[in-house]
Amino acid sequence: MSRVLLSLGLVVATIFTSQAAMAETPAEILAMIKAEASAAAGYQEFSAARGEKFFHVKHGDEWSCSSCHTDNPMNEGKHAKTEKLIKPLAPAANAERFTELKKVEKWFKRNCNDVLNRECTAQEKGDVMTYLLGVGTKHVEAPKIEAPVQHAQVAAPVAAAAVAATAVAATSKKPVAKKKAVS
Repeated sequence: MSRVLLSLGLVVATIFTSQAAMAETPAEILAMIKAEASAAAGYQEFSAARGEKFFHVKHGDEWSCSSCHTDNPMNEGKHAKTEKLIKPLAPAANAERFTELKKVEKWFKRNCNDVLNRECTAQEKGDVMTYLLGVGTKHVEAPKIEAPVQHAQVAAPVAAAAVAATAVAATSKKPVAKKKAVS
């Protein structure tokens, strides 16, 4: 009986480990966008400052990203035409953001077409995503990406460690030292 339970436990652990290896993190998705952007002429390292400016400036049909997502991406937004509620865009307020490459591509394509009347460049996507990853955290700029990471190359322990590090960084607070009473 104990061998059966041990075998079952190993099978379950293997399934969860392989699923974790397939999970996409914002850092992995940003690395994929960086790989695309760095191949284009005029590529510059992604900039949260450029991303923030792009997010707030009105384009094309006098819309900006903030027209629907509010000036603070930590807040819930509302579509400018349909008035449909939109969950916060910043990952610090909505952990589901930037965790599935297919969704990221879909929404960048749709929203860039709405705001710019064209698709965003990989540079624009990377700048905006870098800005959004820093909103609500202590960091102004998102961490530098040393080398583009291919999704299939990320091992489960590395992905789990990255997620854990991001969660700790986003929630950790510096303890306040109490003053000693002077006698």
